[in-house]
Amino acid sequence: MHRILRQCPALVMLAAILLLTGCVGAPRPDGPGRDGSDEPASLPRAEVQEYEGADLSSIDDFRENSIAGPQQVDRDSYRLGIAGLVSAPAELSYDDVLAGRTYRKVVTLDCVEGWSVDILWEGVLLRDLIESAAPLGSADTVILRAVDGYSTSVPLEYVYDNEILLAYSMNGVELPPERGFPFQLVAEDKWGYKWIKWVEEIELSDDPAYRGYWESRGYSNSGDRDDSFRE
Repeated sequence: MHRILRQCPALVMLAAILLLTGCVGAPRPDGPGRDGSDEPASLPRAEVQEYEGADLSSIDDFRENSIAGPQQVDRDSYRLGIAGLVSAPAELSYDDVLAGRTYRKVVTLDCVEGWSVDILWEGVLLRDLIESAAPLGSADTVILRAVDGYSTSVPLEYVYDNEILLAYSMNGVELPPERGFPFQLVAEDKWGYKWIKWVEEIELSDDPAYRGYWESRGYSNSGDRDDSFRE
């Protein structure tokens, strides 16, 4: 399940969130924080629950199944590396990535554990990031690596043909640590183990047989949702 990819300037997205969710709450009347303390009050998360007439799953509908638990990534020191078969390797800060054109679309994540979620994802096109590093003609595979040591790969052709997102937001909310902040791959039409979280490196390769964490443990290297995930 996915809908049309749309350009999403930040201000337009903010307006959409407010219209869809209404007021997100207000501080308690007895002061700025709990019991009148000087601590800032915590406001409810303004999560979008519906998009274009269809109900969305909640951020809380996911199961924690990462290989090393949720990762805490520092926004200021974070760098996204783009390397391998490229003419212009790069290291991009979080703000550098978000400076590109952003898009949003609803995509279903199907986990091999038997559960699914429909989420409104917002992010940048993985294709745009790759193009910014000038990939060499011999590159045919995109290897992605995460902060926790996880890795997976997808064909370069798949990235170009399906407008694949590297997401920083879900349901109008910045990715929380347990969901992959700063970036998660939205690998639509593929099983959930291809949806790598906490992405910190994009490598262009000419090795279509590269096998990531679960693929090297017997999972299908293609990860296509219409096929069995076991080889």
